[in-house]
Amino acid sequence: MKAHIVVLSGDGIGPEVTDAAVKVLDHIAQKFGHTFTFEYHLIGGCAIDAYGTALKDETLEACKRSDAVLLGAVGGPKWDDPLATVRPEQGLLKLRKGLGLFANLRPVKVYQQLVDASPLKPEVLTGVDMIVVRELTGGLYFGEPKGRKELEGHLHAIDTMDYAEYEIERIAEVAFKLAKQRKKKVTSVDKANVLETSRLWRQVVTNVAKRYPEVTLEHMLVDTASMRLITSPTSFDVMVTENTFGDILTDEASVLAGSMGMLPSASLGTSGPGLYEPIHGSAPDIAGKGIANPLGTILSAALLLRYSLKLEREAIAVETAVAQAIADGCRTKDLGGAMTTQEMSKEVIVRL
Repeated sequence: MKAHIVVLSGDGIGPEVTDAAVKVLDHIAQKFGHTFTFEYHLIGGCAIDAYGTALKDETLEACKRSDAVLLGAVGGPKWDDPLATVRPEQGLLKLRKGLGLFANLRPVKVYQQLVDASPLKPEVLTGVDMIVVRELTGGLYFGEPKGRKELEGHLHAIDTMDYAEYEIERIAEVAFKLAKQRKKKVTSVDKANVLETSRLWRQVVTNVAKRYPEVTLEHMLVDTASMRLITSPTSFDVMVTENTFGDILTDEASVLAGSMGMLPSASLGTSGPGLYEPIHGSAPDIAGKGIANPLGTILSAALLLRYSLKLEREAIAVETAVAQAIADGCRTKDLGGAMTTQEMSKEVIVRL
């Protein structure tokens, strides 16, 4: 097949890890007889420096015309001024909104050979294999009103958590459909004892569950879920939650895998190209040193093959090669080893 992929390398270690993933995709194309073309654009801090905006309209249009989008990371200290009107993260939010990407899938899998890379006890980690389904276009990050104002001599900051019934329903559908293919269990995470949006969330998810009688549904408060992720992570299969909670919980879940560099993600809508990126940030402290872990991005490329290009066999081949590399002792610095980014990606390609 032929596929056109837009690469948004972004900031910090973004160009290093996306380059590794592109090389893997190139190898997959050669091995399985496909033709993948790549088109590069700027996003985040580098786009602000070049254009004065975190995402040009032309870049968004190029993404819309593509079959899939591969993203590195955005941001860094250079653009961290809290008073700045233009910030790198605005590019990512604009991209998600512009592509209609409402479902963020974040698989969390613990490789047995990496249990020592986590601070948790090995017996807690054995068998962890879950997926977090995070709603991506609602909640605090997009709600209005948003901003600052002075009231009675004091400065106030306002963010609004807003959810519509249809937004909750469509993300719940994604979670239950995934659960049907897995262990048939959905954990819906909210804060229904405090937040009105969470009470609506719980109501809608409960209604959606009636369409999937074969799937078990449990509701869990976010504070309990954050504790259970560490104390009994194997109790989860599919977790579905709103935007902010999902953002925080999946970063916490990276502790299970041993490093944020291990976790991939896919952001999907009802149609059009998906967006694929590792969950980690731009890691400016190690940018340019060639030591970033590329596996989260390579595994994101596997999700790209699976969800956007419908190439399941090829996706499994990449995931199997990553697993074999780990089993054979391949480690970057974050995992306690000394391999460079390029060396790790080469070890994956050798096993393809």
